[in-house]
Amino acid sequence: MTEQRFRVGIVGLEPGRGWAARAHVPALRALSDSYEIVGVANTSLASAQRAAAALGLPRAFKDVAELVSAPEVDIVTVTVKVPHHLEVVKAAIEAGKHVYCEWPLGNGLAEAEELAELAKAKSLLGVVGTQARVSPEIEYLKQLITDGFVGEVLSTTIVARGGGWGGSIAQKKSDAYMLDRAAGATMLTIPVGHTLAALTDVLGEVVQLSSVLATRRSTALAVDTGERLPMSAPDQVLVSGILSGGAPVSIHYRGGMARDGDGFFWEINGTAGDIRVSGPFGHTQFVSLSLKGARGDEKTFQPLEVPASYRTGWPEDMAPGNVARIYGRMAHDLREGTRTAPSFEDAVGVHRVIASIERAAEHVSRT
Repeated sequence: MTEQRFRVGIVGLEPGRGWAARAHVPALRALSDSYEIVGVANTSLASAQRAAAALGLPRAFKDVAELVSAPEVDIVTVTVKVPHHLEVVKAAIEAGKHVYCEWPLGNGLAEAEELAELAKAKSLLGVVGTQARVSPEIEYLKQLITDGFVGEVLSTTIVARGGGWGGSIAQKKSDAYMLDRAAGATMLTIPVGHTLAALTDVLGEVVQLSSVLATRRSTALAVDTGERLPMSAPDQVLVSGILSGGAPVSIHYRGGMARDGDGFFWEINGTAGDIRVSGPFGHTQFVSLSLKGARGDEKTFQPLEVPASYRTGWPEDMAPGNVARIYGRMAHDLREGTRTAPSFEDAVGVHRVIASIERAAEHVSRT
């Protein structure tokens, strides 16, 4: 018997660049037994028509309202900028559609809570794109911890580079909004948020924390225009706290890229051993990570190769591969009534940690 194929309409698709074109379209096409892309809506009909033509999509919708009300759309994928998530996701839910929304779910905790409550009230599936949670390296790391590779976790530390927020942006039109703390697409909300989602899946919830948020660069250069633009988003994020199992946690994200391409370091220290996770920079949702471990009296760390079973059947490229893994879980959830994909409720949990980080940093700044 042929399983149902879910029909997807994408809001916010720019061919040649942008996350939807880079990750969502190839992910959905890799899952052609479960999904088909029926069309796109952008800021204008002309923009949607260009995207549809460039990517070979059947339909260009004139606007979001037309897409979410279309009977041939089962799922609305939302890949627009964060300040527009609330209005687009609300429109989709109110039209009775399931939603895959990129992370962050909302511009702040209140918006995320509103969307999660709305999806629950309508009995619709809301999935959020915290892709690091389903990456093969994080999934295998979680299994290693569960199997007792390090024994009881004593502490954990992350030091990482945020990639962006390092004093320059590539394009003013597409990237400048990330410099504005109020827009909700900052180093704290994006790479730190993705990594927090993965960390809590592996080691448990953050139950107590203190923090410092600092903006050490007041401007950033737009490379394409040569302009200096104001920057209010933090380029330094420091968090220390306690996990639910009692282990201390320390996180420091710095804006920009590492000089040597080694911009992510995560160590988990335990009673029986240690694991180190490394990568080029701190966007754990789409970078390749490597794992090393040592146990007992071992003096050197040895590679911990992720078993092939964690990668088989998925796109090799990490960006569409991790997005495809979430879509795979979403299809299973829709068919079986399960809840295996990162949900809006899961997103609210991460938003709550971020809100706690912001509140704690405000307390520090006032003292």
